[in-house]
Amino acid sequence: MAMNDDKLCLSREEITELTRAHTRARQLAFLRNNGIRHYVDNNGWPVVTVSAVEGMQPQARAKGPWKSNKAA
Repeated sequence: MAMNDDKLCLSREEITELTRAHTRARQLAFLRNNGIRHYVDNNGWPVVTVSAVEGMQPQARAKGPWKSNKAA
């Protein structure tokens, strides 16, 4: 199976490296204390999305001021 460059979640090894903790409880405590968004899977392990760590791409801003399209 080929690896996909645009992966969605960090691997368990990457979460261990990020938190420097090997147990579920310590990993969850680290993520909670540092405000890193995560969820817990069915086995109790934390799951962290890549965007939670790297940040989101800046969204394109609308050009020019807002104008009403209401007919006068």
